[in-house]
Amino acid sequence: MRRRRSIEFRLSVPVLIEATTMAAGVTRKISAASARSHTRKSKPSSSSTLPKGIFKKLLVVFFMGFLAWAFRSFRPPPPKICGSPGGPPITSPRIKLRDGRNLSYLEHGVPKETAKHKIIVIHGFDGCKLHNLFTRASPGLVEELGVYTVSFDRPGYGESDPHPNRTLKSLALDIEELADQLELGSKFYIAGLSMGGNLVWPCLKYIPHRLAGATLISPVINHWWPSFPSNLSTEAYYEQFKADQWSLRVAHHLPWLTYWWNTQKWFPSSTVASQSLDMFSPPDMEVLLKFTPPTEEQKILPRQQGEFESLHRDLMIGFGKWEFDPMELENPFPNNEGSVHLWMGDDDRFVPVKLQRYIAKQLPWIKYHEVTRAGHLFSLADGMTDTILKTLVNVED
Repeated sequence: MRRRRSIEFRLSVPVLIEATTMAAGVTRKISAASARSHTRKSKPSSSSTLPKGIFKKLLVVFFMGFLAWAFRSFRPPPPKICGSPGGPPITSPRIKLRDGRNLSYLEHGVPKETAKHKIIVIHGFDGCKLHNLFTRASPGLVEELGVYTVSFDRPGYGESDPHPNRTLKSLALDIEELADQLELGSKFYIAGLSMGGNLVWPCLKYIPHRLAGATLISPVINHWWPSFPSNLSTEAYYEQFKADQWSLRVAHHLPWLTYWWNTQKWFPSSTVASQSLDMFSPPDMEVLLKFTPPTEEQKILPRQQGEFESLHRDLMIGFGKWEFDPMELENPFPNNEGSVHLWMGDDDRFVPVKLQRYIAKQLPWIKYHEVTRAGHLFSLADGMTDTILKTLVNVED
């Protein structure tokens, strides 16, 4: 019975439609398939339609969220200024520079009023004014030679105010102003160790007329100085730890990313900033075993205002794009009224000795001293400080 009714229905549909069209004065045949399509009810959509433009809005929200996360991650926290509410206390004398910043310092040796030789010491990476190499010199020698030394916290380190616009030139001018405010006279010596040695170059560039002499001890080298042959600098660059290769590459090419790179946990960052012992050569380890461990103050003071304005800005400036090439400098002492000395250990794993040798060849007016079986810390070995001091002030044994 059902089958019969179904057949009747299928037969009646086209007939009914044809009859209706004929009644309107139009004779038109309609296929059974077409008729069935007219009688079917439209099926509801299987998926609900999103409001128009919602995908674009979601994409914008996601993108803005990513930017907010990136901004927080890449942007360093503000420094904790010494003497400000919540900042570290001021424990050492400071001078106020022309631009309003404060520079902290410590004096050692004989009184400056009676001193024959006045030396300004530039501390290295992750150091401070407490790291004055010449405090290790023999007291008798210091007295005999009449040596006065002053060490200072570079901007952002220790108790010296940060300088967000710090440059190579601004540091040299800070040193000159420190000498003037302390009344060190028209001429003074400078000495720098490691990154501090690297920063002797701007002093030779911008204030050579104020120098009585200079010494660079295991000075850090910027691989991107233009005068280096590309094959030599590339070879030296890839001899470093992989983590340091990336850290220096970021500091040079993407300085705005330096803080994030050295604080993130996904990729290896600077071994020096992380204070890894892997960088030290066997001769360095021998020195460290005899060396008095640093005090708590010496460990905390360098970074107490924050790592960005101290460590990270140091990397950005030291390995960034320099406004001059040290190997194009002229002899600041053409009449031998002073001298420049460069000291280097032949087993230094922080600084490539092959690049240092190249610099010494390019600048024959520099007196190059290479110490055999010595690492980056050779200047702290027994007797070396006295030797470096006597050489700087032109006193022979």
